[in-house]
Amino acid sequence: MNRQQDFVLRTIEERDVRFVRLWFTDVVGSLKSVALAPAEVEGAFREGLGFDGSSIEGLSRIFESDMLLQPDASTFQLLPWRGNIEPTSRMFCDILTPDGEPSMADPRHVLKRQVEEAADMGFTCYTHPEVEFYLLRSDEMDANGHPQPVDSASYFDHVPGGIAQDFRRKAVTSLEEVGISVEFSHHESGPGQNEIDLRYADVLATADNLMTFRTIIKEVALLQGIYATFMPKPFSHHPGSGMHTHFSLFEGERNAFFEGGREYQLSTTARQFIAGVLTHAPEFTAVTNQFVNSYKRLWGGGEAPSHISWGHNNRSALVRVPLYKPEKGQSARVEYRGIDSAANPYLAYACILGAGLKGIRERYDLGDPTEEDIFSLTSRERRVLGLDPLPSTLHEAINVMENSELVADILGEWVFDAFLRNKRAEWDEYRQDISPFELRRYLGML
Repeated sequence: MNRQQDFVLRTIEERDVRFVRLWFTDVVGSLKSVALAPAEVEGAFREGLGFDGSSIEGLSRIFESDMLLQPDASTFQLLPWRGNIEPTSRMFCDILTPDGEPSMADPRHVLKRQVEEAADMGFTCYTHPEVEFYLLRSDEMDANGHPQPVDSASYFDHVPGGIAQDFRRKAVTSLEEVGISVEFSHHESGPGQNEIDLRYADVLATADNLMTFRTIIKEVALLQGIYATFMPKPFSHHPGSGMHTHFSLFEGERNAFFEGGREYQLSTTARQFIAGVLTHAPEFTAVTNQFVNSYKRLWGGGEAPSHISWGHNNRSALVRVPLYKPEKGQSARVEYRGIDSAANPYLAYACILGAGLKGIRERYDLGDPTEEDIFSLTSRERRVLGLDPLPSTLHEAINVMENSELVADILGEWVFDAFLRNKRAEWDEYRQDISPFELRRYLGML
């Protein structure tokens, strides 16, 4: 037993923790959980906890279904919304094969491999996500079949006594109680839409934090009699929900993205990282935007970037270089704006980091920045500027991804194939469905 495991066992006893939830995700990022009795935790640390992997999307085949959950003691936290009557805690788990080897089907392990790849190159990756979501009056629809937002407020609106403001206060408190530091929170542009930004953390901790974040947001909303959704585009005429994420690479204590005196203070390493991300963005779009609905956000207007570009403080670009502060070189970073709030953070961050590292290894050249408002350009103007589009549908994104050697290498053969199978099945189901739009438009006229 190591010190962290000893701390967990001691805390469980001292706080009289009644349930220990072991958390992990399937291939699309759905949170899975099993509750462990306190007396069984020490054995789980030592031997893992067996479960049927074939019943989890993308984990194993029926004839090799036995898998092990290995709790990561460093992720132990009490869950504040469960209260003090029967205290409940959680730990994230790594998924192992019966012989104790890391499972190639584990999304968390996919990201760990890229973290190790970065470490071999001398880098530590830090991330800072800005997470958007909608608050609805319930998960039911109104008479017209539309979701009902909790308010009609807009960007940065201050609504005294408003539901969203009260919700954000409780949500931020709950997040900080489980050790997730929040930078700020505010109302977003859409009615009922909110944003909470998490502070910088290493990329694996960020992915773990995001899985906890989604759970806390939904739990706090339910306790207030409302419903939270991370659906990328729940409303046709309001903005979608993105998860803009800032990336930086450090070499020890030095920010490898900063170089004083260079344009935008961007180092060669940063420029190569951006070039890698932009070059391979279409290949991993199916991962960062994994649902049919994701493409309603990307191509439905608002501030979602749908063309491959970068720019200094240009919010219409796919990769934005934020306004730099000359006296704060350590804050140099780049922001990827294509990812939506429903992505599996382990796989999405693995792809973005892996693409950036490839750009550094192979010394990709970065083209000129785009200063124009891309949203306001015509299709012809975008073509003239060489602004290629991202995939416009899940089907197109799948086709691009399945031909990508890079994404196959980053995800590993098992996750790559399982993810594509899942997405093809979703597309097949979608294209067979008759939508309300079709009935409304064609039923009476044809």
